[in-house]
Amino acid sequence: MQEIDTLLEAAWILPVEPDDSLLENHAIAIHNGRILEILPAVDARNRYQANSSLRLPSHILTPGFINAHTHASMSLLRGLADDLPLMDWLQNHIWPVESRFIGPEFIKDGTRLAIAEMIRSGTTCFNDMYFFPEVTAQVAIEAGIRAVVGLIVLDFPSAWATDADDYINKGLEVNDRFRDESLVTTAFAPHAPYTVSDQPLQRVQVLVNELEIPIHMHVHETVDEINQSIENFGMRPIERLKQLGLLTPGLLAVHMTQLTDSEISDVAESGAHVVHCPESNLKLASGFCPVGKLLQAGVNVALGTDGTASNNDLDMCGEMKTAALLAKAVAGNARTLPAMQAIEMVTINAARALGIEHETGSLLAGKSADIVAFNLDSIETRPLYCPISQLVYAGGRDKVTDVWINGQHLLNRGELTRMDLKEILERTHGWQQRIKRSDDDVKQ
Repeated sequence: MQEIDTLLEAAWILPVEPDDSLLENHAIAIHNGRILEILPAVDARNRYQANSSLRLPSHILTPGFINAHTHASMSLLRGLADDLPLMDWLQNHIWPVESRFIGPEFIKDGTRLAIAEMIRSGTTCFNDMYFFPEVTAQVAIEAGIRAVVGLIVLDFPSAWATDADDYINKGLEVNDRFRDESLVTTAFAPHAPYTVSDQPLQRVQVLVNELEIPIHMHVHETVDEINQSIENFGMRPIERLKQLGLLTPGLLAVHMTQLTDSEISDVAESGAHVVHCPESNLKLASGFCPVGKLLQAGVNVALGTDGTASNNDLDMCGEMKTAALLAKAVAGNARTLPAMQAIEMVTINAARALGIEHETGSLLAGKSADIVAFNLDSIETRPLYCPISQLVYAGGRDKVTDVWINGQHLLNRGELTRMDLKEILERTHGWQQRIKRSDDDVKQ
């Protein structure tokens, strides 16, 4: 018998690739952080001698979920300014508080809070956009989670950089620092067309071609953004990005709630990816991403939560259900975005958008063992006719029992194995007191 690190047996395994087949009573053999084989459980017991074996007779194993758009450390601003439109929320609440508190300690504590929440809800990788990305990357490594850290670019100064050139130069330093880390990759992250001018966007495009990393950017989020672009540039943001050479297979366009049919065609032809954030868009009344039309046109669509300041959680299980239901209502077609397609949007679609599909996003031999176990034996998920459908429409993050990232068991029967929840909550409470006093001062 071959000695291996871990053997997982489950009632169902959903590999996602090469197709949407659901495997019953199978096992996953894991060694050195990678999937060796997926095979019938009976055969696995005869073939492998594992240092750690786990039988999950009422669980479904899926690839780890990928949150394709986050502002992780903004978890410290959860619930600070609810029920406000986007620009009021940003200009009168979020940006003033950020100007007072953003720094390495804020990023460290906020990211730790976010990662704890994400792991507990089945997320094994997140694509982040925020200040001090080097801190986010380091916290992710320490926690054992996979991360794509955004090298943010803005025209205006912040606690991290003074101008667009400074952002880009510091971003290049971050990219160099973490280029050999197995859990961390990078993406250039110009914030949005309305916060970054033409020259830095052109420089970013040259650099991403050289470095072969993605571009992560808010695009077509609101009607105001479109009108502002027409007023300032004489064209809509997508057309401007196209003229600047940024509408490419390397672009992750986040939100995309304001799209014409011709723009959908342009996105499809370009090979760009769309990251849909349904709950944040709903809460901020930003609009509806035409997911059905995008998918029909052949656009790769992934899912993200956005930050908890506008969501108010990092729950990809909830995001899947909301995305599936909303897409049906927007399209007027109950067949739009079925359950399996929603799962693909938080697994392989997101991995492809981030350029890490060789590493994660599906359960295939040779890939990293990024795996989530959901217990479907509960009042809320019985009777059980279709595990895939049940996972999306009746499941939830409370059904997550175990999580492995790179073969490491980071959530064991609901308990985090590498993070101190008590310390995280104590640090979070301290920030809450400071931020609340500051926001009260702003309101006065």
